[in-house]
Amino acid sequence: MPQPKTVSADLRDPGGAAARSRDLTKIYGKGETQIVALDSVSVEFARGRFTAIMGPSGSGKSTLMHCMAGLDSLSAGSAWIGDTELSGLGDRPLTQLRRDKVGFVFQAFNLLPTLSALENITLPIDLARRKPDREWLEEVVEAVGLAERLRHRPAQLSGGQQQRVAVARALAGRPEIIFADEPTGNLDSRSGGEVLGFLQSSVRTLGQTVVMVTHDPVAASYADRVVFLADGQLTDELASPTPETVLDRMRRFDPKRQPS
Repeated sequence: MPQPKTVSADLRDPGGAAARSRDLTKIYGKGETQIVALDSVSVEFARGRFTAIMGPSGSGKSTLMHCMAGLDSLSAGSAWIGDTELSGLGDRPLTQLRRDKVGFVFQAFNLLPTLSALENITLPIDLARRKPDREWLEEVVEAVGLAERLRHRPAQLSGGQQQRVAVARALAGRPEIIFADEPTGNLDSRSGGEVLGFLQSSVRTLGQTVVMVTHDPVAASYADRVVFLADGQLTDELASPTPETVLDRMRRFDPKRQPS
């Protein structure tokens, strides 16, 4: 198994890190039942870049995302969103930071069935009692390609359209970073490709920062960079990934992916 390493942001990127961690450790349970989900992980995610997190089942991919997004507490180490250290925040400031600076996309969509697509997109802004930036909202809606479906409720939309609504919702508040956990896991290949293309476009044309957890080499190939985890440790990274290069790296960590 390769030795753990610190994986840094691209030093050519003048934007710096949208999120970073130092010696991030997450432990579940105690004594004989103790599980070290993350073991001293130090990583940076550069602004304006699309990063995929990959690794075999149980490697700590989703745990890393949840800890760095402020959805789960840390057992040790530190994590930052921009210049704000998460461990120093109380419940209310942490909730406000997640609301104002972080966007979330999950594979379950998490849309409210009684609201229209537009109402779902603007829901976090409405809950924060803020007025949406209309020019930005129009740009997001145009990018997501659902201008003719904004009055439809989720049940009237395809799976791919629902997930694009979820992505637009994450973008609408102009967060510093979007975390996406297996965003195409419930979609067919065509719909998944649409969502991945939109995430990629949001980085390249809207300047967004996206960090995506995935197990799919094809999904990872949409990213600018892939970081790999194994046994709770960062072990490798890959720039300008293709499905073939990602699969080749994954075979080093996951015996099940070895050709028969």
